[in-house]
Amino acid sequence: MPKIVCLRPMSLNQLEQIYTVIPTGWEVIHGDKEQWASHLKDAEIMVGWNRLAEACLNSNSKLRWVQNWGAGVDRMPLAEMAAQGILLTNASGVHAFPISETILAMMLAFSRKLHLSIRHQAQKTWQSTGELHEIHGRTMGVIGVGAIGEETARLGKAFGMRVLGVRRSGEPSPYVDRMFDKFGLDEVLQQSDYVIVTLPLTPDTHYLFGSREFALMKASAYFINIGRGGTTNTEALLEALRNGRIAGAGLDVFEQEPLPESSPLWQMDNIIITPHNSGSTVYYDDRAMEIFLTNLKAYFNDGQPSYNLVDFDKHY
Repeated sequence: MPKIVCLRPMSLNQLEQIYTVIPTGWEVIHGDKEQWASHLKDAEIMVGWNRLAEACLNSNSKLRWVQNWGAGVDRMPLAEMAAQGILLTNASGVHAFPISETILAMMLAFSRKLHLSIRHQAQKTWQSTGELHEIHGRTMGVIGVGAIGEETARLGKAFGMRVLGVRRSGEPSPYVDRMFDKFGLDEVLQQSDYVIVTLPLTPDTHYLFGSREFALMKASAYFINIGRGGTTNTEALLEALRNGRIAGAGLDVFEQEPLPESSPLWQMDNIIITPHNSGSTVYYDDRAMEIFLTNLKAYFNDGQPSYNLVDFDKHY
């Protein structure tokens, strides 16, 4: 009996949706590890991924397709999957609203110095935070204009911002005033008041931001990273913050997670830290399920999933 193994519990409603799509004779396994671990060897379709699932990466595996429940695939064994001919799809697109709202929240907090007011509140201190700014009329540079970047750009335009963008193809986007390919990164860094990084972690993006890149930014600019921590050299970022090369940073992702208690980032007043939760939302599972069902229908109609198919060469 062919099986879909879900490495997470499914609600009754979700199971009903799956069974309306799959042919008769298929079985859906889900729940905690105790429920699905013994079924991994029989999985043709897998929803989610973890280290236990790597047992499927062998010549006798029945596995044909993995639907990742998240967008990032940098921690998955991509080379092995490619060698085995396993198809991989992700949940790219589910994060556009929550992450773009987190980005705007960080920008507004820095502009109005709300992060300092919150610290004063915790200390019961009535204290001015000094000169306050506005994001209206400022320039946002979005590094990695995918679904998240486009929604962030749209929100930026609603605030009257000028929006610059960088994407591999250099193709225009409706809410980006000027789009660059990777060779235009330096110009975007030089012009932006807020540098927004939404990039995945790939061999090309690892440590893309280091001392050289921070030196190109305005001293009044803010660096916001909600992509992957490995895109940024942490020591170079710390140096830039300490020396006033940039004004501050909003960070949802880090090279080491959880961020160690010993990290100097915790103590810096010009930092906003969130625990890699910018993509979290009460609507996440519903949106991820829509993607999975779309791909499930394509799998049975056309022989393979059609949406968010990961390119193993690009690592996304």
